[in-house]
Amino acid sequence: MSGLKCAIYRYGLTINRHAYCQLGTDYRRVFGCVNNHNLSKYNLQIYRTKHENASITPKLIDDREINSITQNGKPFRTFPNLSEGPDLKDFIKSDVTVDSTETEPVPYLKATCGNDRKVYFSVYGCQMNVSDTEIIWSILKKTGYQKTDTMTEADVILLVTCAIRDAAEQKIWHKLVHLKHYKKWRSLRSDKPPLKVGLLGCMAERLKHKLLETDKIVDVVAGPDSYKDLPRLLSLTEDNQTAINVILSYDETYADVTPVRINQDSVTAFVSIMRGCDNMCTYCIVPFTRGRERSRPIASILDEVSHLSDQGVKEVTLLGQNVNSYRDLSESKFATADKSDPKLAAGFKTVYKPKIGGLRFSDLLDKVSQINPEMRIRFTSPHPKDFPDEVLQLIAERPNICRNIHLPAQSGNSTVLERMRRGYTREAYISLVEHIREIIPDISLSSDFICGFCGETEEEFADTISLMQMVKYNMAYLFAYSMREKTTAHRRHEDNVDPKVKQDRLRRMITIYRTEVQKLNEAMIGRQYLVLVEKKSRKSEFNMQGRTSGNIKVIFPRGSIQDNRCTTKSRNIEAGDYVVVQIINANSQVLKGIPLYHSSITQYALSTGNHYERMAYNL
Repeated sequence: MSGLKCAIYRYGLTINRHAYCQLGTDYRRVFGCVNNHNLSKYNLQIYRTKHENASITPKLIDDREINSITQNGKPFRTFPNLSEGPDLKDFIKSDVTVDSTETEPVPYLKATCGNDRKVYFSVYGCQMNVSDTEIIWSILKKTGYQKTDTMTEADVILLVTCAIRDAAEQKIWHKLVHLKHYKKWRSLRSDKPPLKVGLLGCMAERLKHKLLETDKIVDVVAGPDSYKDLPRLLSLTEDNQTAINVILSYDETYADVTPVRINQDSVTAFVSIMRGCDNMCTYCIVPFTRGRERSRPIASILDEVSHLSDQGVKEVTLLGQNVNSYRDLSESKFATADKSDPKLAAGFKTVYKPKIGGLRFSDLLDKVSQINPEMRIRFTSPHPKDFPDEVLQLIAERPNICRNIHLPAQSGNSTVLERMRRGYTREAYISLVEHIREIIPDISLSSDFICGFCGETEEEFADTISLMQMVKYNMAYLFAYSMREKTTAHRRHEDNVDPKVKQDRLRRMITIYRTEVQKLNEAMIGRQYLVLVEKKSRKSEFNMQGRTSGNIKVIFPRGSIQDNRCTTKSRNIEAGDYVVVQIINANSQVLKGIPLYHSSITQYALSTGNHYERMAYNL
């Protein structure tokens, strides 16, 4: 075996087991030394010339010694690293002339630079789209784009869209009509480059053909998993081409992209921990626009949260379409860490087989909450099935994990829930609520409800009303059903509830919700709560606004208050402060109070016996 073959092996080629066994002992030793001593930094032929016998165990050669070695009067070529490894010419006899092969340049690769073009973002939909916008901005910023908050200054307008309901899509269509006229007016200005419009996110994936072929309003269409391709897509539009990439990925989590916060002054931030959904609820378009579930490596999440903590962020919300089904398999030791079946809440089931192994949401929540005890941790949006006791115990024990759980019910009727393929009954859901309040008595609950789903009768809708009255939610997101193409409901069910009936039921849900939440908020009058100050109130510059651990908005006057409970020193209230506020008034939307003194999560937990205010609920 020649030294050349050893060099080939070192540069990435392999030798099969049978061939290796046929090598002599001396050659095997050389073969092993190439690996063990990482001789890719040295040319093995130099060693053979120096020692004239490959059977001698090689030793590392000083760079000056290498430079002095020649063959036929010419110095040997060395390869300092793999990227500078041998090419075809290094494996051909020296007396053969090989012409250099010129690689034809790829036109678009040099055109991906943003050239300081200004980008304007218009974001619609959920918090996930806000998080995605920060990822998009990070990608574009690195390629030379600038961000503007004024649409008329923009050279590129990017709409980050939502497709969960028809009303959300209609907002986008109205916006596109406006942009169509604006683009036409902009084209008449010689001092400005042509305006480019990009439509990104869930709606882009769902309506890709209509957007490009029928309406021809947008220049770029990019799905949720193709944001890294945006610089290339935008470069294609410079030649008046339309560009599209809506391919869904099985593994894209953008873990290697550090988001750039859109609002650098905000004391709160979103951190995406997983993407996609495997639940396949019959009414939901998310699995078709966001793809299958995949989770970010836990290390990248912890790094991002630590970075946000260092920047002074006081509250982080962990995001995902099904956030509490998080399962990190990024390392082999995680995949084999726990071979037991995932623990679902009692009475809940899934449409897919149990997913074995990996670090679970409870592991992530545990690690994230320990990064900074003075940083609040929230998470959304979960599925009720993924609430094992480990998660509930963590919320109960850690003061910086907020006492707020989003528990989407969607309907209060078991038959409708079965048509929705939610994986639980009314009774199982109520049992879970009772169990949560037994472990975390001061918990604040929020939920989602849909009225008018396929075939919903008046009696079935009445069960939804009774569930809302029974559970008493602090926050609820209420919607009339709108059928989405591609969903299971679109293929198997009929959208047969009259639109007027849907709107009437929606009004009734809103009325019940406002009545119940008014009672809950009025019950807080006279109590004291730890509030994270977020910003000035939008309605009055003399007031500040913040939120309790239960995610309830509180309005209170600006000014100077005690630095802590046990001192007479005072300081002004600023965004990012924790202050104790006594509630003096309430309605169905906000609490109003008087700030008493500055505090912290740790101090407040100690002063209240490590428990927040407990509220009594009669189920």
